[in-house]
Amino acid sequence: MALALDRIAVISDVHGNVTALEAVLEDIRARGITRVLCLGDVVGKGPRGSEAVKLTREACELTVRGNWDTLIGDWEGFVGRGDVPRFPAGQWTREEISDEDAAWLTALPNAYDLVMSGKRIRLFHASQTSEFVRVRWEHTMDEFRGMFTNTDFTGPWAPGLPAHPDDAWPEGTTPDVVGYGDIHGAYLEADEGLLLFNAGAVGNHLDGPSAPYCILEGVTDSLVPQSFSVNFVRVPYDIEAEIAAARDLGMPDAEAYALELRDQVYRGAGKPTS
Repeated sequence: MALALDRIAVISDVHGNVTALEAVLEDIRARGITRVLCLGDVVGKGPRGSEAVKLTREACELTVRGNWDTLIGDWEGFVGRGDVPRFPAGQWTREEISDEDAAWLTALPNAYDLVMSGKRIRLFHASQTSEFVRVRWEHTMDEFRGMFTNTDFTGPWAPGLPAHPDDAWPEGTTPDVVGYGDIHGAYLEADEGLLLFNAGAVGNHLDGPSAPYCILEGVTDSLVPQSFSVNFVRVPYDIEAEIAAARDLGMPDAEAYALELRDQVYRGAGKPTS
């Protein structure tokens, strides 16, 4: 008898690209998946941040905070402290979202822990250190191992399982599966009994001309080792319609945005980044 497995969709880096987000959410619904988790950067870079916030809040069970969410959510604070210049695209994005949107973005959690099929899974935006400190797909073993540690940013291991034994997680327990976003390129790496995956960027994909996301498949909330997998999905969508929306709305850097979506060239620099 085949084991009945649960599925959770993991999306990341929507970046105000509503056209891509709607296509991905439709693909998720078509697969019968009802749980969706978001790894942050809901806004920034793309033209419809407020609508992206609305759709993400409706569709996602939980969203962790990304670097753009922090920046735009506390825009006046960052500019006032001199941490960033008042650059046109950032100012435009902050003015496009509401104060309620901004408050929601800044209140998002740093990280989220869960369990599937005995796997201890942690999700965050960029790294265990901060939403602003990234670990690229080319990294050292120290960086790899570091992603699985508990820090002041992640807090202790705390999956919040319903009615789990008090002694299920001894002090110092750490995750053995970590998922993140931020670098706009999906990948999976397994080493030393640890599994690291990047969900890619739904709305600012720099690793191909389609919107990626991941599906976690296993037995939800089970402490017993059972079948578990991380599956990657890529969804085609109308990139030209998204570019037209950016132009029609008068978004700064619309042509650079078009270059990213069409050709996966970061702001004309020739290399992927977030």
